[in-house]
Order: sequence, then structure tokens, then C-alpha cells
Amino acid sequence: MLHNHQVVVDLIQLTLNHGMFVVRAAGSMAEAESILAEWQPHMAVVDMDHDDSFDLLVRLGASNTLERSDTPILGLTRRGDLPTKLKAFDLGVDDILVTPFSPAELLARSVVISRRASGVDRPIVPTITLGEIEIDIVKREVRAGDSVIHLTGIEQSLLYALASRNGRVVTREEILDGVWGTDFVAESNIVDRHIRSLRIKLQNDYRHPRFIATVPGRGYKFIPTFSNTGWIADDAGAGR
Repeated sequence: MLHNHQVVVDLIQLTLNHGMFVVRAAGSMAEAESILAEWQPHMAVVDMDHDDSFDLLVRLGASNTLERSDTPILGLTRRGDLPTKLKAFDLGVDDILVTPFSPAELLARSVVISRRASGVDRPIVPTITLGEIEIDIVKREVRAGDSVIHLTGIEQSLLYALASRNGRVVTREEILDGVWGTDFVAESNIVDRHIRSLRIKLQNDYRHPRFIATVPGRGYKFIPTFSNTGWIADDAGAGR
């Protein structure tokens, strides 16, 4: 995976747990080369707006012919216009996803791409457990004890953006970028308003937070640590 923004990388890593993918991330071509020297991915997620995206596509064996590339590629771009998409397809990308994206759509496209390329039926694992709560990505439900909470698409993306940071602070600017996108003209309190709505659904009192804590002057952080099988994460942002 090649991407500029760490919050988006973490969001992708958490989301692909639903497809039981092992994810390794790179922020530059040098980091990608180091990973590819010892590891052959079944699929690559490439930020098409990254300066190194073309070089990485070449390295992955992408081609503008009808031949299949060595590694199937899902391209991410902030520009959803037709010329951008056509250029990406011409470079050999198998599918395009415009950011910001919903976790469910990222997962569905990734599973389909890897299934087509490998012939292996990679099932979607509907639920993963994060601390005390269980999240169903398909039904957009959160289960905490006997409670079942239904989330909107924005609330699900917001919860994933916070939870994927594994207890690290996420600033309001990072949340805006990851959930709404940099081109979105936001009202000043849109992040705080949606955090408040999510807290109400989670029955999360900001004075005694169980899931989402406010870090004054900085942003928010998700309190529980990952507990789904196989996840290893630390402050350096290591993936599964």
C-alpha cells in the first residue's frame, strides 16, 4: 500500500481486517521497494495522487495492454473526474476508488479484485472486535453488551478513523481529511457535532469516556485497544 496520509493508511489497515488481509504500508517508493524485496502482495492499494505512484505501478508490473499485471491494483484518488479515472486505467490499475471512501466500499472492492486475480474466494468477515465493542461493517451496527447501535455512513467512517489509530490522537484536521476529504468546505463544528452524535449512540459520556476521549487543544482518540485475532499494532503504526 502506498499513500501519503497516515490516518488514511490506518483506516485502510483496519478496514481490510474484515477481509483477513495482511497489510504492509509504505509512504515512499523506497519503502515500497524494501517491502517488495521480501514480500509479494496479492493486491496493492496505490494512492494515484502520490508522486511515486507511476514508478510503483511499473514496479508492480502494471501495463496499459490487455495483459494482467503481476499484482492487481486498486487505485485511490481525490480527483473523481473521468480523465483522471481513464488515465489510471490506462496505466494498468484494475479499479479506482475516490477518496474519501466508506470502509464497506473499500473492503468490497478489495475482496473482488483479489478474488478475480487469485481465484481464491476471500470471504468478508462481517464483524471485528475493538475492545469492548463489536463492529459489523455490512450492517453498519455496533454491539456493546446487549445494545445494538445503528450507524450512518459518516458515523461508521468516523468510528473507523478513530479506532484505526489504536489510541493515538486524531486531530480535527485529520478527521476532516480522512472522512470528508480536503476539498469539502466544512462548517466550523462539523467534526465536533458528529463526534457528539456518535458518543450519544455509544452512550459515551465525554466526562467519563469509555470509547472516545477528548484531548484538549488536539483532537480525539479511541480508548479501547485492538483485540481482533492476529492484530499487532504499536505507536510506530505497524500493521498486521
